[in-house]
Amino acid sequence: MTITTIGLDLAKNVFQVHGVDSDGQVVIRKQLRRAAMLPFFSALSPCLVGLEACGGSHYWARELKSLGHKVRVMPPHYVKPYVKRGKSDAADAEAICEAVTRPSMRFVPPKGEEQQGVLMLHRTRDLMIRQRTVLINALRGHHSEFGIVVAKGIENVAKLATLVEDSEKNGLPAVAAIALATIVDQLRDLKVGIDRLHKEIVRWHRKNPESRRLATIPGVGPITASALSATITDPSQFKSGRQLAAWLGLVPRQNSTGGKERLGRISKQGDRYIRRLLVVGATSMLSVVKKQRTPDEAWAAARLDKKPPRKVTVAMANKTARIAWAIMARQEDYKIRQARG
Repeated sequence: MTITTIGLDLAKNVFQVHGVDSDGQVVIRKQLRRAAMLPFFSALSPCLVGLEACGGSHYWARELKSLGHKVRVMPPHYVKPYVKRGKSDAADAEAICEAVTRPSMRFVPPKGEEQQGVLMLHRTRDLMIRQRTVLINALRGHHSEFGIVVAKGIENVAKLATLVEDSEKNGLPAVAAIALATIVDQLRDLKVGIDRLHKEIVRWHRKNPESRRLATIPGVGPITASALSATITDPSQFKSGRQLAAWLGLVPRQNSTGGKERLGRISKQGDRYIRRLLVVGATSMLSVVKKQRTPDEAWAAARLDKKPPRKVTVAMANKTARIAWAIMARQEDYKIRQARG
């Protein structure tokens, strides 16, 4: 019997396969070790293979595509409703096999190796920035225990490092100075790593035409532009910019029933990293918005008169996401609107 559809439950070493024929009858249900994956699928006739989006899903999607199979990657929370009962690899594979054939199912476009590499630069840089924040807070807290307090801001951390180097003059105990010196050394190493990753991201941004087009949007720099370009591999998966904004969680959460619409705070679903970059970029534009040089800035300024600044920045981030989709879909630069009349 010919296998037409396979649900593949991914794992580190043991993979579960659930295959059906054109009539939906189960043809195969078995486990595969990692080494047996590619030989098994290379011996099969081309078929539809469903995967859940997870660590390694993009790698396996590329490998299976190279063998001639049609691969579809799905968000795990869209597959969950098709699990009949209980939790097992076999049940998950069966649910994946069922979900991948649904006409209303949403899929995740597989990423290429270069796109995954760029996103790894972003994730590593973001991780190191969080680690730097933890170390700075620890350095400030330890100094405050000895009555030493400096002004807020990362630019003032150098003052704390200087105090550690001159611990004898500043009244710090020798044992405390050893601990604080270790933190200072880690901060210096992190700065070198963050700067190196930032340069690599900017270098990739300058080589990528789509990322350069996205950077023409006000409030979008190389970091945000490269993250958008590497994450959204196929803008056609969204029918409009509003769908992209909803995917990023920049739209109100709905709790409507009985014909009554109830809108709450933004849903905060989707990619938190890109959403944060867009909101931070919109926040940096507030000073420009107040000058009202263009119709877009006048639009934001009018809302700033009625709404709190944070709500306005989220609305601006929503608008930026919709503009980004239009630029990626149409492959053109951002055009500043001219005031009428």
